[in-house]
Amino acid sequence: MSKATYLQRGESLDYLNSTSEAIAAGTVIPLVSRIGVAGTTIEPGELGSVHVIGVFEIPKNDTTEILMGTPVYYDETGIIATETADTIPAGYAAATAAAADAAIPVKLLG
Repeated sequence: MSKATYLQRGESLDYLNSTSEAIAAGTVIPLVSRIGVAGTTIEPGELGSVHVIGVFEIPKNDTTEILMGTPVYYDETGIIATETADTIPAGYAAATAAAADAAIPVKLLG
């Protein structure tokens, strides 16, 4: 039988900033098959916290209404309701956002 060692709760994860610029707190970070949100400013070459559980208001780049509970996706311009090759699953709409809304509350994939 394998033995597991507890590391952390998992609401946020350690993230290494491998870029040459600081990642500001609140920045959406694509993580292959989901997104996270920087919990603090993460300096280049440093570890910082990235939230992977919770509800965050994220810019919406979709000109249609998105109903609460709709699966949503992230591309570099914001949240959209249509999955395409360039999108990453983000979670689901935590509230309905009107077509004209500039942001939407998103329950991150857990």
